[in-house]
Amino acid sequence: MSDVFLLTGCASGIGRHLTRALSSLGHQVLATDINEEGLAAAAQADRWSEALVHRRRLDVRDGTDWQRALDQALADFGRLDVLLNIAGYLLPGWSWELDVTQIDRHLDINVKGVMHGVNVVGRYFVGRGKGHVINIGSLASLAPVPGLSLYSAAKFAVRGFTLAVAQELIPRGVKVTLVMPDAVQTPMLELQVGYEQAAMTFSGPRALTVEEVERAIIDEVLPHAPLELTLPFGRGALARLATFLPSAAIGLGPLFTRKGKEEQARRKKR
Repeated sequence: MSDVFLLTGCASGIGRHLTRALSSLGHQVLATDINEEGLAAAAQADRWSEALVHRRRLDVRDGTDWQRALDQALADFGRLDVLLNIAGYLLPGWSWELDVTQIDRHLDINVKGVMHGVNVVGRYFVGRGKGHVINIGSLASLAPVPGLSLYSAAKFAVRGFTLAVAQELIPRGVKVTLVMPDAVQTPMLELQVGYEQAAMTFSGPRALTVEEVERAIIDEVLPHAPLELTLPFGRGALARLATFLPSAAIGLGPLFTRKGKEEQARRKKR
């Protein structure tokens, strides 16, 4: 049976890939992004089905805009089954050097964007007595990343919000899942290559692919609705350890940073 999805951040990266993957399985998708031109370009390049994929500009920072997006999904498809909060923002930088506008931008998009979406769509799901909220966090939701302090804070907030919301929504028939992937090969990852502050981002054995995120969501999250899922498992376990033993994470930080810098240097040579 096909479901109806509302996805954010669909002009690129994970959101763009999932739009194509879900619609190829026969699901109906309202694909949204603040970047209308990028959304249209993705639709053309990936040949999104006009029957299954509808597009809309959505500023996730605006609760009123969220309501309009929900209204369009209901008008176009008759119902909504799954909300996938994917849209995100990241700019590396040392905490004392950041432009003050970056504080608002990180929190407005990464945190308040998720909160507005869950507020609006959650109200509909509770009234219907079913639905599935899937928030995309990060391993930075578990392990603070130096050089990405604002992003780490935002993703920690997403995790705290999601776990609290789960206790509210699950008893009302609404599933809730937080997906926390390691670095994924997307434009967001590529922009970090030139920043020394982002070295730890590249400390893993390799970046995940969007296809791996796709398989996790389609094969694990949608059918089983786990509360939390880390990708990959090993790096997820390491991130959880960093949460429990922050002093150990500080001690091991230089090792991971050095490894990440080596990978950044390799990528720059491509």
